[in-house]
Amino acid sequence: MSINRRKFLKVGSLSGLSLSLGALPSMACTTAPSSDKNKTSISDKKNLGVALVGLGYYSTDLLAPALQYTEHCHLAGIVTGTPSNVPEWQTRFGIKDQNVYNYENMHTIADNDEIDVVYIVVPTGLHAKYANIAANAGKHLCCEKPMALNVEECLSIIDTCKKNDVYLSVGYRVQHEPNTRTIMGYAKDLPYGPIEEISAMAGYKGGGGTGWRFQKNLGGGALYDMGVYTINALRYGSGMEPVRVLSAKSSTTRPEFFSEVDETTEYQLEFANGVIGYGKTV
Repeated sequence: MSINRRKFLKVGSLSGLSLSLGALPSMACTTAPSSDKNKTSISDKKNLGVALVGLGYYSTDLLAPALQYTEHCHLAGIVTGTPSNVPEWQTRFGIKDQNVYNYENMHTIADNDEIDVVYIVVPTGLHAKYANIAANAGKHLCCEKPMALNVEECLSIIDTCKKNDVYLSVGYRVQHEPNTRTIMGYAKDLPYGPIEEISAMAGYKGGGGTGWRFQKNLGGGALYDMGVYTINALRYGSGMEPVRVLSAKSSTTRPEFFSEVDETTEYQLEFANGVIGYGKTV
């Protein structure tokens, strides 16, 4: 399927790209509260309690183990829809009974002083729902990338965080890694001369046609999953924001698996000074 830039912005299965352009106006990934009310309370604590919402691969194999080594925060609680996971998590990470929640009673986390930050690690299609619950509970919020399915959902999270005066952070952690910071420095200092064109590619191999990555309503597909890395790489690699989508094409070689979402997406973005960015994700 090949479409021009005007139609591209209207295609639902490709709306992740227009989302990334519209909902991420700056390189920053953190929004501060509108007042100083929470700034004092959060800085008073030497070690912040974090609750993970969703206990899939990223939480189980990466976030929870990493939180055993952090200096200023620790794993304090979990939110899961699978009760059978709870005993193992409690044994492995020492989670207290009163810090275990499910998706139905997650709002009661508001009464738990041991949890300061809620980290949303469910599929993208569920980010807005549970991010808003966490923010309405008065907890500071970290939300995995991409922030949500569309601009409206992103704005709802931002508005809820502002209303409840809590911090919001989105997990574009790659922008803080040393190699990425070096590339961002190149975009600023231009050690090799003016940028003439820029490209970024990213891919993920996983699953056999099952799981959320193959479901449109949960935010599956190459563009929503790995495409945000390529879009952001073009932005921080150039130090500029794109002004238009020149072209985009989605395709699949395995329609039996990718019946709802894209397996591969390629696109071209134009930046303000005429530089063209080429992106591909699979």
